[in-house]
Amino acid sequence: MKTYLIYLGLLIVSFWSCKESKKTMDVTQYQCVPCDLSCDKEVFDHEGKCPHCNMALVPIADEDFSIDKLTLHQGSGSFPMQVKTESCPKDIYVFYHMPKNFDPESKVLIVIPGSGRNGDDYRDTWIRASEKHNILVLAPIYPEPTFGFDQYHLGGVLTDLNIMEIATPVKGTNQVRLDESLLQYKTVPNSEFWIFDDMDHIFNAAVKATGSHAKTYDVFGHSAGGQILHRFAIFHPESKANRILTGNSGFYTLPDLEHPLFFGLGESPINTKSLRKSFKNKLVVFLGEKDNASETGGTLLLSPTANLQGHHRLERGHYFYNFSKKLADSLQADFQWKLHVVPGVGHEYKKMSAAAAEYLYSLGD
Repeated sequence: MKTYLIYLGLLIVSFWSCKESKKTMDVTQYQCVPCDLSCDKEVFDHEGKCPHCNMALVPIADEDFSIDKLTLHQGSGSFPMQVKTESCPKDIYVFYHMPKNFDPESKVLIVIPGSGRNGDDYRDTWIRASEKHNILVLAPIYPEPTFGFDQYHLGGVLTDLNIMEIATPVKGTNQVRLDESLLQYKTVPNSEFWIFDDMDHIFNAAVKATGSHAKTYDVFGHSAGGQILHRFAIFHPESKANRILTGNSGFYTLPDLEHPLFFGLGESPINTKSLRKSFKNKLVVFLGEKDNASETGGTLLLSPTANLQGHHRLERGHYFYNFSKKLADSLQADFQWKLHVVPGVGHEYKKMSAAAAEYLYSLGD
């Protein structure tokens, strides 16, 4: 009898050990968004920020993860996604918030972060609006080690850009001076390798994962995100985007077919026909009233061509809009672009996000 009880006890211990072991195996593990530091290899058992580099922690995907298997849950989360680039497929990470009252008729918004690539912070900034207006919010992160200035800010239209070698910070300011005479790059003519089509892919994946009936999405970007989105409207005019809010860009690619990239469209596949389509988009040049000469936040590029657009972001936004409108008028094109200045706000993504939520979902078109 004693032997039997000992054997039974061992079975029970073994059972619970296996159960606890399985539970441990089932716990989601996290890693930081790649930052090219040693912490890329560390594994965490919780969400949040990496204690070493402050990048967002994302779930480690199963080796057989496929976007077709994606499911989104109520509340906040994230998922990996592979996108095309000129060299090879690369991973991005999409942070999302699904409101508690989400249903198939809910709106969808994509939010593009600035140069900090902090899609988690931008997502968090939109949670209140997500719940109030019943919006599914999607905010991608393009890790900086694998998506440099040319692949992120410029959307991958250029590659091998030497901007880091010819840009010099102006001491004591937020300005960076660019020596345009030394500028070098290669164009990427194949649009499959630009990031602009990623927006539709992110939207399509979320629609499939949630059973959404949405056919279009709104998109908002601030600073570097604003740079991406005005180029998105020009280089990818037939996207599924509805309203495109390009906020507080540092400088612009003008719809100028004579001037070369990256301040114009020369050497690119864009032509008058595609510009006519671009002008039909509901693009809003979304500017902070105080993002002017007194603003010290963000980074402002200085160069002879950039300075022709103005000496600060507010001036440059007005210049871009007015240049585009004049060109559209000369082409007798249907010009749907708008300009909106947010009073009392500078280069502040949280306040610009709040203003964008008000503009999109309280004021209407």
